[in-house]
Amino acid sequence: MNYKALLSGAAAFSLTAFTLNLPAPAETEAYVPPVYGEVPLGSIRPEGWLRDQLVIMRNGTTGHLDEVYGKVKDDNGWLGGKGDGWEETPYWLDGAVPLAYLLDDKELQQKVKKYIDWTIDHQRPSGYFGPITPAERERGAEITVANCDAGEDWWPKMVMLKVIQQYYTATEDKRVIPFMQHYFDYQLQSLKACPIGKWTEWAQSRGADNVMMAQWLYGLTKEPKLLELAALIESQSFAWSEWLGSRDWVIAAAANQTDENWMHRHAVNVGMALKSPAVNYQRTGDQKFLKDIETGFQDLMTLHGLPMGVFSGDEDLHGNEPTQGTELCAIVESMFSLEQIIGITGDVHYMDALERMTFNALPPQTTDDYNAKQYFQVANQVQISRGVFDFSLPFNREMNNVLGMRSGYTCCLANMHQGWTKYAQHLWYTTADGGLAALEYGPNELTLKMGTSQTPVTIKETTNYPFEDQIQFEVVTKKAVQFPLQLRIPGWCDEAVISINGQEARREPGGQVITLDRTWKKGDRVTLQLPMPVRTSNWAKNSRAVERGPLVYALKLQERWEKGHDEKEGDYFSVFPEGDWNYGLLRKVVEQPQANLDVTVKPMPQSFVWNLAHAPVEITAPAKKIPGWQAVNGVAHQPVTEREGIYKGKVAAETEDITLVPYGCTKVRIVAFPVVPNESR
Repeated sequence: MNYKALLSGAAAFSLTAFTLNLPAPAETEAYVPPVYGEVPLGSIRPEGWLRDQLVIMRNGTTGHLDEVYGKVKDDNGWLGGKGDGWEETPYWLDGAVPLAYLLDDKELQQKVKKYIDWTIDHQRPSGYFGPITPAERERGAEITVANCDAGEDWWPKMVMLKVIQQYYTATEDKRVIPFMQHYFDYQLQSLKACPIGKWTEWAQSRGADNVMMAQWLYGLTKEPKLLELAALIESQSFAWSEWLGSRDWVIAAAANQTDENWMHRHAVNVGMALKSPAVNYQRTGDQKFLKDIETGFQDLMTLHGLPMGVFSGDEDLHGNEPTQGTELCAIVESMFSLEQIIGITGDVHYMDALERMTFNALPPQTTDDYNAKQYFQVANQVQISRGVFDFSLPFNREMNNVLGMRSGYTCCLANMHQGWTKYAQHLWYTTADGGLAALEYGPNELTLKMGTSQTPVTIKETTNYPFEDQIQFEVVTKKAVQFPLQLRIPGWCDEAVISINGQEARREPGGQVITLDRTWKKGDRVTLQLPMPVRTSNWAKNSRAVERGPLVYALKLQERWEKGHDEKEGDYFSVFPEGDWNYGLLRKVVEQPQANLDVTVKPMPQSFVWNLAHAPVEITAPAKKIPGWQAVNGVAHQPVTEREGIYKGKVAAETEDITLVPYGCTKVRIVAFPVVPNESR
């Protein structure tokens, strides 16, 4: 094959001439349609603080990574060049594409579309796609089923399929379905000679992403061979469903930190793998897979869970001590997995888990301008600096903890963009009975055609949630239309109050999704009140975290930022606390939190940023210093307590009022507090 012709598109498979002949829907007893469907990309318009966050991303690296990061900028392989042809460009697009349509940003849409256009327009006649391979460029080889060795790793293509799938839901570009059909035909025929793990273990460990996309296409076309392909990929991939359900794997991961089977413990792999049982359930209808998710997620969070709602992973799973780190990629991939699990299963437990992870773990790991990130964050993080800390992967340059654009591995620089964008895209889902479901909350407007008459309906969701406890939905429609509206009552809420047009309609306990089925008229308003009493939760070594609603609160420490430079990883920031951090909460806070914690809710800032200056909620708590609790090599190892949960070492006599703010607004902090006696001995 003449690779120059391929670059110009002259030798590319002509998709525009491809006629899409979808078969009649086949009866497939095993396949289970998702409980909730995704709304088209672009039908949700974020507002308020959530839009502020997305605009920051658009103005920062999400909108401009291809201009400021040489690996993506220079001679990009996904545009026909010799540069990046692996995961980082698709990773970036996986967040930049939804951002472009959530903000209706035409300039960003055109920027990301050129990568999609090149990928589609340069699909090989065999169905293979992706950057020009060395075999094509250097030897003029043609990638066919018989010559699949001339291709390259399956893994980056899994990410690009997600990119193109999202683009399709926004545009319905007629090229996409035949492009995917042709590729999946090629893949089905090639996997015996070139199995999923032929080039890297990354593809083998992340096969669920490939399975998921084949099954998404099956949901549209009902082509049985897509389920055949999905089953084949699953058989060649890591056995995550089996491991999650059997318990031995997660226990072994807690006990073993050697280099043996480290890909099985790699936190990003685990985050991606969480959806694997749900995806397998969707294809097979086997209830065992639902049990596998339940068992695996519970075990994972019990043995490795941290107060901010994510598991440790630095890079390996590393236990539940609040001094362990979590990789940013692991957070955004776990969020995406939970979004898929929610759609497939409809289980409210995972809706709550997504909310906790998003509002707590995600925000503090990037700078205000979204141009720098931490590779690993720590729960009890008393300094951000160069060092080894308690991580399982320190790197020789000790750059995993600092805030930098290129610090640590740059996978997170490329991949962090899907976190907020996909959360915003999954505020709403559709229901099988033609309704809508608000399963996560944030300020936005949704516009869709509803009811048998396909009447355009806009629902304006007005709220400062998760900082405040009220969410209001206003229906805007030219004529009355009937459809069911589902609302999640979070598990942390004791009793929600639902009002319609100012009149209380019902009260419901938490941990469920309720349905309001009625004919909606212009101006109808639903108010969801989710009272947020303060409480505490127990973590490693009997430490306690303070919570209110979905937010976890951490000690407010003034920050001293210092800029540095590394020859290989560029500019970075270290952050140090101004003031003491070695406090224990008084026992009475744990015993009677509502009586001993004072909450102050401030007006929401006009332009919100997740930082100390903009924190809209503060909690005052009585505490005492623990003089012997000091950092060692930058690590604040948790003081030992007795079984009763009380620290019995030396404690200061004086009680002080400390201020707590949302964890997501902090960079240095204590979130898992020891508990000390009310009265000093």
